[in-house]
Amino acid sequence: MHTEENPHDVQAADLIVGIPSYNEAELISYPTQMASKGLIKYFGRKNSVIINCDNNSPDGTRDAFMNTPTEIPKIYVSTPPGVTGKGNNFKNLFRKSCDLGAEAIVVVDADLKSITPRWIKNLAEPLFEDFAFVAPLYVRHKYDGTITNNIAYPMTRSIYGRRVRQPIGGDFGFSGELAEIYLGHKDWTAAVDEFGIDIWMTTTAMSHGKPICQSYMGRPKVHKPKDPGASLGPMFLQVVGTIFDMMIRNTSFWKKVRWSKPTAIYGFGLGEMEMPPPVEVNIERLYDKFQAGFASYQPIWKEILSNDHFKKLCEVKGLSLPGFEFPANLWAGVLIDFAVGYKECTKGKEAIMESLMPLYFGRTCSFVIELEPMTIQQAEELIEDQCSMFETSKPYLLNKWFGTK
Repeated sequence: MHTEENPHDVQAADLIVGIPSYNEAELISYPTQMASKGLIKYFGRKNSVIINCDNNSPDGTRDAFMNTPTEIPKIYVSTPPGVTGKGNNFKNLFRKSCDLGAEAIVVVDADLKSITPRWIKNLAEPLFEDFAFVAPLYVRHKYDGTITNNIAYPMTRSIYGRRVRQPIGGDFGFSGELAEIYLGHKDWTAAVDEFGIDIWMTTTAMSHGKPICQSYMGRPKVHKPKDPGASLGPMFLQVVGTIFDMMIRNTSFWKKVRWSKPTAIYGFGLGEMEMPPPVEVNIERLYDKFQAGFASYQPIWKEILSNDHFKKLCEVKGLSLPGFEFPANLWAGVLIDFAVGYKECTKGKEAIMESLMPLYFGRTCSFVIELEPMTIQQAEELIEDQCSMFETSKPYLLNKWFGTK
């Protein structure tokens, strides 16, 4: 059973701010304070509560949260000892949201350094105006969010036909009705229990035809940065595995989708654009991991990839730094081949996913080199161009997925 502390005996709430955490004692107080200020300033007439959904953190996260001075009441909920995973934290949040009868729920990351009270307004307000799911829009460093930029955004857009720029942004809003749908869903997997949860929530909202919008946060996302070559292993496997799993489950929905359409943007105007902090990327490490992949995974790649894609990949292998290039159209084809290979595999899906990682490192290396001379705006245009290539590849996906020529 989960642990719960509810010192104010909150029995009902219109609006909830949830903060999932694991070992965030140093950082959780700041987003907690900003959430309280945002709720007081913009939703003073609503019955609100802040809920920390924790994984029984041993570092004192619970104390840091509960001891943060706020005008809004707080609830602490934790998974049992030994049960980790962001998705498990969300499951507790969905359950508590339904218990409290919440109309709207906002979630913000526990390591957020750039959150302002206005973030709460921007994520929650659309939920009181008939939107069921709110994704964030913020300026990010051009090297930040490489899984988003090279996989989650272009794949979600081309498969489901909705342009949601940050489908795994970590900061969301969703309706109480959607919380009930999430809680009752039968396709929870081990990956959704972990970092697969964000893309699962976004895709579930899309596949259920719920009204979705994006909302400007007004400031860049500043959190603990991650070098994609150093620290994204489990997250990559969980996010991309969930994308593939949901493609299998939602085939009847996305097979009719041909092109994407824009998603409504709530709250125009960023004012002066604030620059996000730099993100360091070690391209030599990415390049070396890509090259090492050939020694470990070439037989799997040859089996999964089309002859044409495998041949082109071998040509990419022959390129040296700094002129290395793994083209976006080849990357789109590689991901389609892997999605189909994953679907058709009856055992050993983990080996398929692990073999994809060096290819992702290669694409990321090429992507970072290409972005190096660009402004953030130019980088965004490049990402949009890549998405168009993914959409152009949709007929190839359909043909290969359904075994037609």
